[in-house]
Amino acid sequence: MTKKRFLIIDDNLDYARRLRDYLASNEYEVEVEPESSQALKRIRDEQPDLVLLEVDLEGESGLTICKLCRKDYNGNVVLLSHRSDELDQVLGLDMGADDYIVKDASLRLILARCQAILRRGEHGRKAEYKRDTERLEFGDLIIDNTMREAWLGNAPIDLTSAEFDLLWLLSSHAGEILTREEIFSRLRGIEYDGQDRSVDVRVSRIRPKVGDDPVHPRRIKTVRSKGYLFVGDLSRH
Repeated sequence: MTKKRFLIIDDNLDYARRLRDYLASNEYEVEVEPESSQALKRIRDEQPDLVLLEVDLEGESGLTICKLCRKDYNGNVVLLSHRSDELDQVLGLDMGADDYIVKDASLRLILARCQAILRRGEHGRKAEYKRDTERLEFGDLIIDNTMREAWLGNAPIDLTSAEFDLLWLLSSHAGEILTREEIFSRLRGIEYDGQDRSVDVRVSRIRPKVGDDPVHPRRIKTVRSKGYLFVGDLSRH
């Protein structure tokens, strides 16, 4: 079985090497890049399965690198930072990251979070999310789970891997209310802690991409105190 490839981008070499050695001891192939100036090129050229990206790099910000790399990279990006403020975490997810981990977390926890993200990518295409079809159509919105692409009219929708997984989950359960706990568990493979806002951030990013009104959404509705509802037939609403 081919080993999953990680790329750590961090100019704190002591930390990066400890993390590299720990991940490598768990059967992953891991490279370290300390220079922010080389980060984008390496992500684009090497297409690793997962990027662990320090936010506070010297030179180019990790947030900027995360945003720019999404033009050519659909793999997983995990941001690392000493900052634990919720606003920083929301901003990181808004830039296209799949997760945000505060650096005082143990290496064991970082590994577990990375493994959960990889499992989501592997299982997100399997039967637990599927109905009778791999292609769903809602008026001019088309979502194809085999190709992992979506279109609005004839225009392709630019979605990160995490955004597509969430859109497919919601749309394949059109007409059903999915709680945040259900969504988090299915997409991340771990129990919802009641604090993580990544689902809400991604819903807010997906809405305008699928032609929904971010202020008064009709396609992906927030159901107060419950979760989210994907509306399949807008004519009834």
